[in-house]
Parts: sequence; C-alpha cells; structure tokens
Amino acid sequence: QVQLVESGGGLVQAGGSLRLSCAASGKIFSINAMGWYRQAPGNQRELVAAISSISSTNYADSVKGRFTISRDNAKNTVYLQMNSLKPEDTAVYYCNAEIRYWRGGPTSIYWGQGTQVTVSS
Repeated sequence: QVQLVESGGGLVQAGGSLRLSCAASGKIFSINAMGWYRQAPGNQRELVAAISSISSTNYADSVKGRFTISRDNAKNTVYLQMNSLKPEDTAVYYCNAEIRYWRGGPTSIYWGQGTQVTVSS
C-alpha cells in the first residue's frame, strides 16, 4: 500500500512563513501530479496548488505570489512554501498524489492525513 505523511504545520503570526512537506512511501513506480488542498471549518476542501510530474504548477488565485509548490522526485516528496501568511489561510492542509504502481499500470489517488495551519492576526 501507499502512505502520504505530512509535516510542517503549526501556529504562526500573520506575515510569517511555514513550509509543509508530504512524503509518499510504499509500492510506488512513479507519481504523476501532486497537490495541496485545504479545508477550513464550514468550508469545502479547495485546491491550493498542484504540480505535475514535469513540475508545471498551478495555484489558487488567493495564494499566487505567496505560496510555492515544489517536489523532489527522488524522495517522492512534495513541498509547500507558504509566505506572507494571512488569517484566512487558516485551515487543515492535505496533500494528495496520483500513484502508479508499475510501468504501464493503473493509477490511484492517495491523500495524507492533514496538518493544521493556524495564522493568528
């Protein structure tokens, strides 16, 4: 099986920075797209940023210019550098990854357990 383990969340003041990491482990041949989502209380889960296998990226308008997504394919890890944090960035952040188990085989989407990010004003 595959596991995604997130780390790096916490409490930070507005204007501060955090770096989230998400490492995939298990039966993995390759990883296609990886992404970060977030869900605030009472809200639906929303895409924050995504990165393809060739490192093309896209971002939610609300985080453009402040957040940067990157990946290390050798470590099966995706990162989210969050700068100039705002109270409205407060949410549980989840990573996901599209995993291929063997060459030419099917893919499945996996999710991490979530990490809390709280930005105080």
